[in-house]
Amino acid sequence: MLTVIVILLVVWAVLAVVGFAIKGLLWLAIIGIILFIGTLVFGFVRRSARRKKSV
Repeated sequence: MLTVIVILLVVWAVLAVVGFAIKGLLWLAIIGIILFIGTLVFGFVRRSARRKKSV
């Protein structure tokens, strides 16, 4: 699961960089940033929930 989250974070970061590099695709950068933050939060929530179960 951690591998999938890391891959998604990399993809969203690339989308954000491409969106900022090409001025006409600013919307792509905004979507990339939102998805990056959402995936990051999801990963932290899953990780903390897994820790609570093992304790």
